[in-house]
Amino acid sequence: MVTLDDVLQDLEAESASLDRLVSALDDKDWSRPTPAQGWTVAHQIAHLHWTDTVATLAATDPAAFIERMSAIEDPFTMVDRAAAEHIAPPEELLRRWRDGRDALAKALTSKPKDEKLPWFGTAMSPLSSATGRMMETWAHGQDVAETFPERPDAQEHRRPTDRLRHVANLGFRTIGHSFLSHGRGAPAGSFRVELSTVDGALWTFGPENAPNRVAGPVLDFCLLVTQRRNPADLGLLATGDEAREWMTLAQAFAGPPGQKREPRQ
Repeated sequence: MVTLDDVLQDLEAESASLDRLVSALDDKDWSRPTPAQGWTVAHQIAHLHWTDTVATLAATDPAAFIERMSAIEDPFTMVDRAAAEHIAPPEELLRRWRDGRDALAKALTSKPKDEKLPWFGTAMSPLSSATGRMMETWAHGQDVAETFPERPDAQEHRRPTDRLRHVANLGFRTIGHSFLSHGRGAPAGSFRVELSTVDGALWTFGPENAPNRVAGPVLDFCLLVTQRRNPADLGLLATGDEAREWMTLAQAFAGPPGQKREPRQ
């Protein structure tokens, strides 16, 4: 069974890997556009800093978190606006991000494991909150790394690791949420997900006799549920009507539907 400490250790490792990559960039590279439309490298790190900060607030002062979120006028543009507002010079932004990561880890470890923390449209345990931060850190790190195809350290950061187990598990657990966030009813049938790793292992989720099945590389599955790739660009096989529909709706993050990527080919 995965524990909060397990996830926080992997989150720390994932964050450190991205930290090494962006720390080696010069100032002009921080303004380089990433695959996320309208977002530079600075936007990506500012977003991670902002979400770490609000996750810490949700853990330490739930009432203040709810009050702050209730004051937001347009939730559909909130993420873009927050990323832009939290941009700072690289050295300052790095310091804030690092401090925020440490504060979040301390806040989550101080909470009872069964306590529900408010979040965007839902409530989560400290373990789920940490898993969400792991998913976001990996996803935005992919955008940063893909921005620099000429850099060996960027390509190394993109290499799949066992830390993807958290992203894959969250992607499976949010299948029903993906339908609901797009205004669809919850799927009637169960799902089975079978994912192959680079070292030949097989990660499975869901009952073996499920009528809906998704199979393929774990990296492709994680890219899909974080909306970093269009389904047409991935080697995933969906069996069952609801599984095929889910491929167009997949969303491991909370909140309204994200801006999905166009096919590359």
